[in-house]
Amino acid sequence: MKKPILISRANWNSLITSVKYFITAKKAGIKAKWLFFFLILLLLGINGLNVLNSYVGRDFMTAIEDRNRAEFIRMALSYIAVFGASTIVAVIYRYAEERLGLLWRRWATKQALISYADHRVYYRLKMTGELGNPDQRIADDIRTFSVMTLSFILMVLNGSITVIAFSGVLWSISPLLFVVAVLYALAGTFLTFLLGRPLVRLNYDQLDKEANFRSSLIYLRGNAESVAMSRREGHLIQLALTNLDDLVSNFRNIISVNRNVNFFITGYNWMIQIIPALIIAPLFIDGTVKFGVITQSAIAFTQLLGAFSLIVTQFQSISSYTAVLARLSSLIEAGQREKAAWLSDATYTRDDGQVAYQGLTLYSAHSGRILIKNLSIAIPHGKRVLIRGQDESSRSALFHATFGLWHIHEGRILRPPLEKILLVTELPYLPPGTLRELLLGPWPEQGTIERMEEIQVPEDRMMDVLTMLKIEWLVARFGGLDNRQHWENSLALEDQQVLVLARILLANPRFVFLEKPDTTLDPEQLDWILRMLTEHSISYVTFEDEEGRVDLNHYDSLLELQNAGAWSYKPIKNAKIVNISNAAA
Repeated sequence: MKKPILISRANWNSLITSVKYFITAKKAGIKAKWLFFFLILLLLGINGLNVLNSYVGRDFMTAIEDRNRAEFIRMALSYIAVFGASTIVAVIYRYAEERLGLLWRRWATKQALISYADHRVYYRLKMTGELGNPDQRIADDIRTFSVMTLSFILMVLNGSITVIAFSGVLWSISPLLFVVAVLYALAGTFLTFLLGRPLVRLNYDQLDKEANFRSSLIYLRGNAESVAMSRREGHLIQLALTNLDDLVSNFRNIISVNRNVNFFITGYNWMIQIIPALIIAPLFIDGTVKFGVITQSAIAFTQLLGAFSLIVTQFQSISSYTAVLARLSSLIEAGQREKAAWLSDATYTRDDGQVAYQGLTLYSAHSGRILIKNLSIAIPHGKRVLIRGQDESSRSALFHATFGLWHIHEGRILRPPLEKILLVTELPYLPPGTLRELLLGPWPEQGTIERMEEIQVPEDRMMDVLTMLKIEWLVARFGGLDNRQHWENSLALEDQQVLVLARILLANPRFVFLEKPDTTLDPEQLDWILRMLTEHSISYVTFEDEEGRVDLNHYDSLLELQNAGAWSYKPIKNAKIVNISNAAA
């Protein structure tokens, strides 16, 4: 049986830290402070009008009791004026609250996205599998967190102001009624917490189960062609139905707990209406107070009890909020843990002038077979290297390990930061987007909002490169640089690969790693591209199999990956001389 989720000190620290960072942000923080100050002024206005309304209501009902027509009309007009002012202030208050909530959500989501991309946390979280549905936490939970946190802060402030405003009013009417209000609120809070405590765990699980159901549908849509060709609809529909049953079962439990909580809360709210009359009516019958005091006591009692009973009235929202806060805290903690693990890993060392492998040993992730043993070579900037071998697993392991996408058992790698060493995969990857977005520079290895400007590329530079590569026709064909397309369906493979090259030339990295470029490019295109990389002082390392079409004139050195992790490294001009090798090992 799962234990209920409790908000830990780390969760609260995450909440406090988020609020602190938000209000101290350069642009958003200043605007947020002014909006929040404006909201406090509106809260004061709302409570002042509520207090005024209690006195107007008292005198209105007293005028009816006294059959005083002139006083009745005057109080009726006062009632209308107070209601009108309250309506205007309440609407403006709600508008300002929504604007501040939206501002907070936008800021928090931007921070989360950048942190998610920083040091490729998204990839590391996927590989470890320790955190479910991080995308849903960023998209939905941050929205709920920002809106509900602001709402609860304002409710607490409003409750505090209400207590100050109406305690004196209620005490002046009846000290006994004031004491009853406090004791009634305390008892209601305790019983609501006791009955509704399971909702925290259930709401936490429901968010994940809803995300799992949605993910199964997204997977079906994203792989529609493969599913249609393999006729695996049954398996995926069964998976979606299983996820649906899980979320329905959990939601039934939520409904059952809500039923019990609602029984109590509904009765609790009904009693609020009669308690003031039970205490004040005898005073009216004895002639101690006027009839309007009953109305005023009801208003003051309701307002004061509402301030004391926030947990009772908002328990369902609080339980959902608690689950969201715990989920976001786990996302932040997991991201920080993965980032710290990356930064503390001595496997990768920054070196802007070379890519070097020092005693590198790689194993197969599935079979444990050794793929590369004790590789020790240096590729300085300016050198062009061909890497080939019959074992595709060895080539793939070295290709991925260079970029931190393969577990390194022994040795280390020296290389420039990731924005200065790019790769071109065998099949080009062009995500949906505009031409302008496709030509953005690579994300910095340690990205921040301030560094986002680094990836922007001037439009005239884009057009120069597109013209140089003879693909400027793309701009006219697709309606400019800002027309969104699904490029894998719109362009031939060779055109996609040339577009990838345009991005590389614009980014101007120190090194480029090419994975079997002859798969999508004919020999003339490949020769032209390699010459262009050389002209732009971009060193390239090409991975090919033994049967690949390779013009050795484009390379300075050859690294051959052999069986059982053996390798040899030799200059192209004198291929018979082995400079460095572990073949004897």
